[in-house]
Amino acid sequence: MSLSYLAQEAATESTLKGLGAVGYGLAAIGPGIGVGIVVGKAIEGIARQPELQGTIRTNMFLGIAFTEALALIGLVAGFIF
Repeated sequence: MSLSYLAQEAATESTLKGLGAVGYGLAAIGPGIGVGIVVGKAIEGIARQPELQGTIRTNMFLGIAFTEALALIGLVAGFIF
């Protein structure tokens, strides 16, 4: 193996690792939008029926947790692959 081949392989590997970070950053946009929609709809629901505030808030936090789980799965998948 020549030295130039090893240098080329090292450059390719570092470029691919950088692209993984960019990919995860783009993938985090989806859960961010999802949380915004969940919270917005919860506020709208509480404004329409204030007597159900506790139930709506509980469901809102469950929705946020499930949506954020997608972001964490994406982070872990980035480390695995």
